Amino acid sequence: MFNKILVVCVGNICRSPLGEALLKKELPNKHVASAGIASAKSGLVGKPADQTAIEVGADYGLDLSSHASQQLTSELCKQYDLILVMEKGHIEALTSIAPEARGKTMLFGQWIGQKDIPDPYRQSREAFDFAYELIEQSAAEWVKKL
Repeated sequence: MFNKILVVCVGNICRSPLGEALLKKELPNKHVASAGIASAKSGLVGKPADQTAIEVGADYGLDLSSHASQQLTSELCKQYDLILVMEKGHIEALTSIAPEARGKTMLFGQWIGQKDIPDPYRQSREAFDFAYELIEQSAAEWVKKL
């Protein structure tokens, strides 16, 4: 049913690349990608993942070295069956970009009782580790559901 999954955060350089990599690893038969709600506004389109995100991913066997940030668009949303966002506020932001995608948008942390996965951008390594733990727990629950 959900064969194409899009993981969304703000800039598509920290949380969503980690979520994308985890889901790709655990769901090799699914098409998984990621995008950012404000990648274009932040000047991040085409930029690599945040260096700390790359390091955290590498510590857990995930390779983010080829990641390039992309802007979330209505056209992109149409290509996916399920869209997973990192925070409740992202649902509203996504809906303003692609109102038709609201019905297939859910929180990445939906199944772990953690409604929002905090943004570690420009924070300590500990903040990245904490976000990664929540993303990993969430991905594990999504894998069971999918």
